[in-house]
Amino acid sequence: MRALPLLVLLVIAPEAGAPASYDQFFTADTMRVDYFHTGGPTSGETFALERVVNDGAWPGSRTRLVDDSNLGQYLFEVREGSAVLYSRGFGSVYGEWETTAEARATHRTFHESLRFPWPRRPVTIVVKKRQRDNSFGDVWTLDVDPASRFVNRAPLEAHAGTVVPIVDHGPPAQKVDLLVVGDGYTAEQMPKFDADARRLLDALFAEEPFRSRRTDFNVRALRLPSARSGIHRPHAGVFRRTPIGAQYNIFDSERYVLTLDNRALRDAASAAPYEFIAILVNERTYGGGGILNDQATASVDSAFSEYVFVHEFGHHFAGLGDEYYTSDVAYETGAADRPEPWEPNITALKDPATLKWRDLVTPGTPIPTPWDKAEFEQHSARIQERRREIRRRNAPEEEMDALFREQQNFEEKFLQAMRYGQSVGAFEGAGYEAKGLYRPEADCIMFTRNPVGFCRVCRRAIGRVIDMYTR
Repeated sequence: MRALPLLVLLVIAPEAGAPASYDQFFTADTMRVDYFHTGGPTSGETFALERVVNDGAWPGSRTRLVDDSNLGQYLFEVREGSAVLYSRGFGSVYGEWETTAEARATHRTFHESLRFPWPRRPVTIVVKKRQRDNSFGDVWTLDVDPASRFVNRAPLEAHAGTVVPIVDHGPPAQKVDLLVVGDGYTAEQMPKFDADARRLLDALFAEEPFRSRRTDFNVRALRLPSARSGIHRPHAGVFRRTPIGAQYNIFDSERYVLTLDNRALRDAASAAPYEFIAILVNERTYGGGGILNDQATASVDSAFSEYVFVHEFGHHFAGLGDEYYTSDVAYETGAADRPEPWEPNITALKDPATLKWRDLVTPGTPIPTPWDKAEFEQHSARIQERRREIRRRNAPEEEMDALFREQQNFEEKFLQAMRYGQSVGAFEGAGYEAKGLYRPEADCIMFTRNPVGFCRVCRRAIGRVIDMYTR
């Protein structure tokens, strides 16, 4: 919107880097910038504004406005002059797609949104992308005048769904606000959605640090009826169009579930105050997904739905990286030289002396940490081949559940019995890479389906994000 005339005002801006005073710079509303994020083999990465709208009351902190977590492949800043009034790191579907083979062969466009407190005066939005040295470089700049006629100040008034409070521990500005959205539930299945939401939330709040900090959360559910039960599953030949468009086969991965209809999701979610969104899909097939500050998803009727929900929420909430590396993924792997990951629970271990979780390493634990890697990989390879065969046959989901239980029975005992199986160290094999990336502990909910919870490094990372929204 750089071409639009801006309202020029003389204001006293805060010093660069200084925290903004909320009431001086923002109203009580939420501004949402919707845009298209495009890329491909010949065009490079581009951004195009779609619209700027009112997204309801601002639910976030009035004091922790600038993000100091250093999480995310992207970061956006709301600036007035040289002063950063608000910022958040985030991930995106585009950012993940960019790492697939498809991105080198064709062009695609994804819809995305930025949400922040409604500014009182014209601001500049700066989107930054992480570089190989982990610094952020500018990739898009947009001027927004909240008084412009091209900015829609009216909040959405007609919502298709119904918001139901599940947990209310206080004012939204002082809590983490989680919205649970159902997709693929008919109107008659809303009692099932309510029960599914409570069951999976119980699983989340049974794990530390969520258990100890349960009162730092507000949770609401959005009942959003679908015409038919279930969601889109192309690999299985099941085709659906649902209110928010959740689907399997993202990047052609049979288990990866997301919605690509960001506008439908954001419009539906604007009925409630939220900072994080968990989408429950009414399906039996194992699957889910999670992207930092974008969305988390999980199917609700798999034998491992509770695990998937907690694991994917770890991605969405705290930017935790996948620690597994033997399963099939859509992303291109095997790079000769990998930069240090930004995820708090994965490292390239360029210099063991500067390991980012070195203060948590168990005394006497070698870095890198030896473990029975070859034997683990041999067993996992056999499991993965059987898993692919089950999906090729489109076999009943009970076969997949049984295979996962068999895998779990072996891995839990195997990993815990190793010499350093209870230690914090640096175990090679993480982030889809067998070589060159390391995880903090032998086992963690980000590595296996074993009932071991989050490792100590992941727990600390989650706690830091809770602090950012509640203090």
